[in-house]
Amino acid sequence: MKSLFKKKLPPIVGVDIGTRQIKAVLLEQSGDGYALQGYACEPITKNAFQEREIKDFEPLSIALKKLKKSLNTRVKQIAVAVAGSSVISKVVYMDPDQNDFELENQIEIEADSLIPYPLEEVYLDFEEIGESKSHVGKVDVLLTAAHKDQVDQRLVLVREASFEPKIVDIEGYALGNAIDFFYHGGEEDKSVCCINVGASLLQVCVVENGNVTYSKEHAFGLNALINDLAAIHMIEREEAERQLLSHTLPSTWVEDTLPIFAANLQQNINRALQMYMTTLHAERPSKILFSGGAAVLSPLIEILQQEFDIEVEVFNPFDGMNISSKLDAGQLQEIAPQLAIAAGLASRSFTPWHI
Repeated sequence: MKSLFKKKLPPIVGVDIGTRQIKAVLLEQSGDGYALQGYACEPITKNAFQEREIKDFEPLSIALKKLKKSLNTRVKQIAVAVAGSSVISKVVYMDPDQNDFELENQIEIEADSLIPYPLEEVYLDFEEIGESKSHVGKVDVLLTAAHKDQVDQRLVLVREASFEPKIVDIEGYALGNAIDFFYHGGEEDKSVCCINVGASLLQVCVVENGNVTYSKEHAFGLNALINDLAAIHMIEREEAERQLLSHTLPSTWVEDTLPIFAANLQQNINRALQMYMTTLHAERPSKILFSGGAAVLSPLIEILQQEFDIEVEVFNPFDGMNISSKLDAGQLQEIAPQLAIAAGLASRSFTPWHI
């Protein structure tokens, strides 16, 4: 009976603003599971970013408006995310039983020594996670800071497209949410390691018992493959990217170009995992979930599965989920792994949040 009167949380569209594409996902709860009500993916036609900082708003604005039209929903509230070197996330250790005011004052003191920017230039947020396992008598508090420019740019951008931004998340933690909510292949009490490879970043996210225990970004992505394609096939970089996205590359690219990128990707994954193992004194994962734009390239997955010394599983956040009959299930199957961060952002519809 209580469920009849339980306040339903407002739906939120997860909008993942990448450097080369913008992705959106709209989810609803369906009984004990979830239902995909909408998704969209729009390329950014020009180079709008320098690293993760927006330098040209026009192509992003055009892509967002197309995305909104493709999504075809009345839901305006959205969650977006930030990433890059100006975003900092760290667990700090605090005295227990402090009220929010006391904790906030302590956080500001702690943040001043951790953040390489004046505090007036960043947005700060924090959340008490629970009793610390490594520091007796302390509680773990997740401290997150993002440069105001990064956040404000995205807020201006999405508002111009008639969206209402309600949540600004961190990409690594949005990926963690996607794993926690939508990955069903993990063993209980075992950590799950996900590698998300987009256009410019390789992101490592490790989740254990619903909590992100490690999140780190590395400067490597599909841009390296596009540069290789342009050089080897002697075409413009924009044309190489267009052909890659439209599956119109010469058939020889799998033999003459892809192995170079695959070898570099394996090397970068190994470095990233070594950093994770060193930082947390953890064992090497026996399996990785693979998501992002790189995970939709089936020839690349075949190479990784054959030559990598770790089991590679492509992460489809919509596996086993109810899919609206209005959606193209075939196209969804092809691009699902690159919607992982957007799905994680959309999952904020299922847990209380505050402004």
